[in-house]
Amino acid sequence: MSKNFDEPAESTAIKQYVLDKYRKSVAVTVREKDIVITAQGAAFTNALRMQWKQLQRAAQTDKRLVFKIA
Repeated sequence: MSKNFDEPAESTAIKQYVLDKYRKSVAVTVREKDIVITAQGAAFTNALRMQWKQLQRAAQTDKRLVFKIA
């Protein structure tokens, strides 16, 4: 994955974690108090929801993670 300097580090880390673990891509929006992760399909989104602690650790953040189904 090429480095995008306009993208927050949390976003890059979450995308890379999901790509490495699931070989799927997600959309990530970093806001002031939370991070919105949008994934395709309810089952995949729920699988990510169960990994919220690992995603927070990968992004090195304590912001609240919000999961959306695309």
